[in-house]
Amino acid sequence: MHDFCFTIPYGLALVIGGDYWEGVLALDWFLSLLGYLSLKAFEKRKNSFLGLAIETVCAAILTFVMGQRYIQTSKMMPAGIVAGISALMTLFYLYKIATGGNHIPAKAE
Repeated sequence: MHDFCFTIPYGLALVIGGDYWEGVLALDWFLSLLGYLSLKAFEKRKNSFLGLAIETVCAAILTFVMGQRYIQTSKMMPAGIVAGISALMTLFYLYKIATGGNHIPAKAE
């Protein structure tokens, strides 16, 4: 599975559900943009390791910030949900980095 397959919907879902402060909302749009750029790099048969690293950092920041908010408020919606999904995305991105990024199939001739 390629990172952009999850990053674009993840970023857009966070934007749509945006019930939190503006700094985190900016990360949501940024994640969607990074997913789009990763898709465009894939179409050119290239890997976007920088984008993957930045996606990982953004997801980790969201995990931390929303996890802290969940601990303070004990509200599952949106803080607990966003923290949980962001933690899963952070793990997915770390997996993609560990396995060498998006695997680009050999060009059929």
